[in-house]
Formats: sequence, structure tokens, C-alpha cells
Amino acid sequence: MQKKYVIRLTDAEREILNRVLKQKWVAAQKVRRAQVLLKADADGPNWTDARIAEAFDCRTQTVENIRERLVTEGFETTLEGKPKQRVRGKVLDGKQEAKIIALRLGRPPKGFSNWTLRLLAEQTVTLEIVESVSHETLRGTLKKTG
Repeated sequence: MQKKYVIRLTDAEREILNRVLKQKWVAAQKVRRAQVLLKADADGPNWTDARIAEAFDCRTQTVENIRERLVTEGFETTLEGKPKQRVRGKVLDGKQEAKIIALRLGRPPKGFSNWTLRLLAEQTVTLEIVESVSHETLRGTLKKTG
């Protein structure tokens, strides 16, 4: 069957992949990608996807995905993986944190002997320090160390 994504590695890329396989401490995903790329090379062994999947104990879809990524996104991205895009911003600013800490250090509301995180979250919304906040966010804020 004709492959949609044909891999043709340069000598430099082959050298990099061989170096990855010889290294002692490398992520398993990176090793698998390097192995797949070397065996799928049209100018090299040119194994079928099924044979590669069987040899390296993965699915044929994994091999196809690696082929596609090499052609569409490049060698570096294929070998290293995509960089993580998940970056969270701060929920509370410094003034809000200070008010929450001051509230926590004060006396709890009538009927309560201590502050709980859920009670503190409820109170910060009631006092309009923030629009909404989770008790876990407050836990992280109060846990901060110098």
C-alpha cells in the first residue's frame, strides 16, 4: 500500500536518532519515536507500519502519527514532542491575597470556632473581595512559604 507520509531522513537526522538510542537516560517516548523513525526511513530499512508496531510493541496508529508529524511539523517537534501549552495565570492579585490572609487571621464568623477553606471562600465572595474563588485556590494562597 502506498504511504501518504513517506519518511526520508538525512544523515544528520539519522546520527541524532542513533545518538538518542545510545544515551543512558532518555524518556521512553523519545526512544520509541527514534526507533520508529529509523525503521520507517524510506532510504533505510523501510519497514511497514505493522512490522514496526509489532517490533516496538505499539499500535500502527502510533507509527502513522509519528510519520505524519515528521512530514507536517518537522524533525525536532517529532522527536521532542510538542511543548506544553497549558499555562495558568494567577487568579488573585496581591491586594486580594493580602485581604484574604487578613480575613483568615481574624476571628471566624459567629457560630464557627475556626476558619475552614470553604467558609473562607464563601466569606471572600460575600465581602466582595473576589467575584468567585475555589477553596483550593485559597489553600494554595495560604500555603505559600517565603
